[in-house]
Amino acid sequence: MWSELTDLMAATAAFVIGHFVLSARPIRDSLVQQLGEGRFRGLYSLFALAAFTWMILAYRRAAYVEVWLPPDWTRWIPIALMLPACLLAVGGLTQRSPTLVGGEAALAGSVVRPAAGFLSISRHCFLNATALWALGHLAANGDGASIILMGGVLLLSIGGMAHIDARRARSLGAAWGPVQLTTSRLPFLALAQGRCTLDWRGIGWWRPLAGLALYALLIGAHPHVIGVPVLPQVSLP
Repeated sequence: MWSELTDLMAATAAFVIGHFVLSARPIRDSLVQQLGEGRFRGLYSLFALAAFTWMILAYRRAAYVEVWLPPDWTRWIPIALMLPACLLAVGGLTQRSPTLVGGEAALAGSVVRPAAGFLSISRHCFLNATALWALGHLAANGDGASIILMGGVLLLSIGGMAHIDARRARSLGAAWGPVQLTTSRLPFLALAQGRCTLDWRGIGWWRPLAGLALYALLIGAHPHVIGVPVLPQVSLP
C-alpha cells in the first residue's frame, strides 16, 4: 500500500520538478546549444509525456488511504469549478499567447496584441484551468493518492505561471512590459484594475461554445472513464 503511494510520489515529483528543471535557464540553454531548439522541445515533450503517463498509472494502482473524509456537499465544488476551467482551457489552447511554448515569437511584428481575446482574462488561461481542476478535486477527495496527484498539479500550475513570467521577462526584455502591464496571472484581475478591457471580439463565439461542449463531454464521460459519477446521487423519498 505505502509502496504504491511512494511510487506515485516519485512520479508526481518527476512530473512537477522535471518541468522546472528542464526549463531552468542554464539547463535549457545548454541543452538547446547541444541539441537545437527543435530537438530540445521534442525531448521536453517526450519527458513530460513519459512522466505524466507514469504519474497516471501510479495513481490508478495506488490503494485508497483515507486522510480525511470530505463532506458530501464538497462534491459540488469540482462541478462548479470545472465550467470556468473548461472555458479557460479552450481559450488558453486556442489563443496565440506569449506565455505558451514558443510564445516569444507571438509578439514579433505585433502578431498578438498584449490583451487580445482570452489574454484580456489572463495570460495564463490554461494553467489557471489546471489549477481550478486541481483545487476542485482536492476539495472533494480526501485520499492520499488524490492529494499527491492533485497537489502536484496545483503546485506545477501556480509555480509554472511565475516561472514562465520570469523566463519571458528575461528573453523578451522591453517587449514583455506591455504584456505584464495589460494582462494578469489571476483571471479578471487586470480587468478589475482597469488595465485592459474584455476583448469579446477576440474571444469570439466558438471558443465559449467549445468550452461548454468540453464541460458536457467531461460530465458524460466521467462515470465511464473514471468510474465515478459526477453528479451526486439524490435519493427520492
